[in-house]
Amino acid sequence: MPEQIPPSLGLRPLSRIRLDELLHEMQNRVGDIVASRERLRALLDAVVGIGSDLDLRSTLERIVEAACALAGARYGALGVLAPANDSLSDFITYGIDPATHATIGDLPHGRGVLGLLITDPEPVRLPDITQHPDSFGFPAEHPPMHSFLGVPVRTHDQVFGNLYLAEKQGAKEFGDDDEEIVVALAAAAGVAIDNARLFELARRRQRWLEATAEITGVLLGTVRRAEALRLITTRVREMTGAELALILLYDAAAGRWTIEVADGADPDDAAMAGCHLPADAADAGRFSRERIRTITNLRTAAAWPGRVPDGPALAVPLTASDELQGVLIVSHPEGRPPSDEDVVQLSTFAGQAALALDRAQAQAEREQFAVLSDRERIARDLHDVVIQRLFATGLQLQGAAPQAGSPQTAARINAAIDELDATIRDIRQSIFALRAPLGSSLRADLRREAEAATVTLGFAPTVETSGPVDSAVPGELAADVLAVVREALANVARHARAGRVTVTVHADGRRVLLIIRDDGVGTDPGAARGGLVNLARRARDRNGSFEVRPAEEGPGTELVWSVPVPPGR
Repeated sequence: MPEQIPPSLGLRPLSRIRLDELLHEMQNRVGDIVASRERLRALLDAVVGIGSDLDLRSTLERIVEAACALAGARYGALGVLAPANDSLSDFITYGIDPATHATIGDLPHGRGVLGLLITDPEPVRLPDITQHPDSFGFPAEHPPMHSFLGVPVRTHDQVFGNLYLAEKQGAKEFGDDDEEIVVALAAAAGVAIDNARLFELARRRQRWLEATAEITGVLLGTVRRAEALRLITTRVREMTGAELALILLYDAAAGRWTIEVADGADPDDAAMAGCHLPADAADAGRFSRERIRTITNLRTAAAWPGRVPDGPALAVPLTASDELQGVLIVSHPEGRPPSDEDVVQLSTFAGQAALALDRAQAQAEREQFAVLSDRERIARDLHDVVIQRLFATGLQLQGAAPQAGSPQTAARINAAIDELDATIRDIRQSIFALRAPLGSSLRADLRREAEAATVTLGFAPTVETSGPVDSAVPGELAADVLAVVREALANVARHARAGRVTVTVHADGRRVLLIIRDDGVGTDPGAARGGLVNLARRARDRNGSFEVRPAEEGPGTELVWSVPVPPGR
């Protein structure tokens, strides 16, 4: 059967060739349209994908991965600009495994070709990055890269970072279509990044509010100062990611700083609490009552008693009633300063710390006032009731003594009167002790000095006090009294060979009289030793007197030190 020849449709051979070319061109264009539609669908899927997660880090990783997939790049990275917009603060990569990461070393900071987009945020497309005049080359372990495409990522009018793609797969270099689709992805990425940052900011504010509410709850009840300050430093360190948080309190009278709380990643950091720093090591004048101050290097800022991070820190003043009470110090890693939101919240936390100190002091004063009121009532009852009854009983016994039938009875009555007198003296000493300010007792300090001298003397000295020793002797004069007692007992131990020493202190609101009496071998008043010269100088500095004399009864020596009480006491 003969072969059938298809109809030629009346076309000449040249016309048929032209038709085949048109059909082939139409087929190619249809293929391009289909490919473009697929790329647009992939772009839409990528936009939806990067916007589905509100975690900022995950969003950045999704953007890099989507850019590599859309442009057919083997390697990709997103460099996040530092706040000053002159370098990269973070670098998220795709296509490089962790082992290669470790061998490459430090991530780039935005120099060389990568810095082109930082100085001029416009798309950059290169057939071979190694041939660019600004290329610094790659580290030894870095994978080889040639074709390059860089596109800035903007959030509003600000450049957030740059997308870097390298090694176009299936072609020698990236084309116009690659650049256009990555630019479109970068625009959508800017919106996704902005949303993720807003979400992170809202979540961070919520955590700050929760921490603030927790501390407020602590301040509403009975404030335990150490517990409240410890909670504040713990929450501050958690919220800011700080390596160390410190609260230093300033003591203007002592001229020093005290580390009240130290909270750090190392458990040994807490051991710094209670240590002191001289005021010149962390001068209070450098901490304004109203302004947060930046410390360039925390380690060199003071002679710290323990380990502190070697890097920058923020110092936030603790101010209450226009008075600088202390400072909250928060360290942070180099290159990762606290955000503006953190700085605002730190000021709030510093205010809460100052409030905790203020409320704790007010509560302590109220408790002290209640105790003093109770002690005053007891002292008044002892004076007005007990002493008066004992005194009346003593008078009755004195009146009955001459009428006693026998000398033995009179002697026993007189002995009872002496006991009543001694009891009245003891009660009066107790009354003076009750009326002494809380936390300061010269009587107790004198007994401690006597106990401390027991080892060197070989026996315990006797301490006798009379008058308002605690309330009438101010702190600076009390320190001199203790120093005189300490020096006098040391002299007795070295030179007197005594078997008994009595320390007598009398205060009447005008003068303080101190007598140290021993039963030793005596001394030559003219041969003043170094210790006695010091005692005389202390008396002279306070317009007082000092005398060394033989004991009035029996062997031994008396040291008599007498000074006036400063005016206003």
